[in-house]
Amino acid sequence: MEEFFPEVAFTVFGIPIRDTVVSTWIMMVIIVALAILVGRRRPTGLEMLVAFLDDLISEIMNRPSDHFLPLLGSLAIFIAFANVIGLVPFIGSPTKDINTPIALALVVFFSVHYFGVRLMGFGAYLRHLASPIFLLPLEIISQISRTISLSIRLFGNVLSAEIIVAIIFALAPLFVPLPLEGLSIFTGVLQAYIFTALAAVYISTGLKEPEDTDENAEGQSALPINKKNKKTDLVQ
Repeated sequence: MEEFFPEVAFTVFGIPIRDTVVSTWIMMVIIVALAILVGRRRPTGLEMLVAFLDDLISEIMNRPSDHFLPLLGSLAIFIAFANVIGLVPFIGSPTKDINTPIALALVVFFSVHYFGVRLMGFGAYLRHLASPIFLLPLEIISQISRTISLSIRLFGNVLSAEIIVAIIFALAPLFVPLPLEGLSIFTGVLQAYIFTALAAVYISTGLKEPEDTDENAEGQSALPINKKNKKTDLVQ
């Protein structure tokens, strides 16, 4: 079971560097190299990937994804690679270390508030977050709990998939290696999609209600103006 949990690869000034951190560095180099290579030789491939992520995020959030595509698209690509790179010999999956899913979930947690303040303004977002005021503690607990669940879900699913594949491979090493690798790839990409979709939903939830309130307020403020115009027309 030791192979399923991160181990210290080396230390830097007394700080332990785990093998999953080294895997993350290697994965980042691979992603950047692939992006440069594909961008030069097959630029349409990158365009198709960006268009796919754009359509996916826009459909989930029910709004244009201009502000959210860099973050959510990067999360999707990073998590997909992190889940799949464990199939490469001598490279462990970074997401099997609980610290990686926690870090990703914290990015989503702070992004929810960042986009809320950026797109709504600090005052409007704070009023939405604490409206009514007695629900503010429940809102804080809700946001903390969904951050924890987001990290535990990714960590548990990735780790359980690796354990199941390892057990089946140990029982029948000559008959099922390729199907199991395909299952690992499918599970890794699926978990990346789920994480990205939930992150998009969390961000969209913090922005949806205030927009509806603003639209209703605009509609109500427009009614008296229309009535005044009608009265003016009648007098004339």
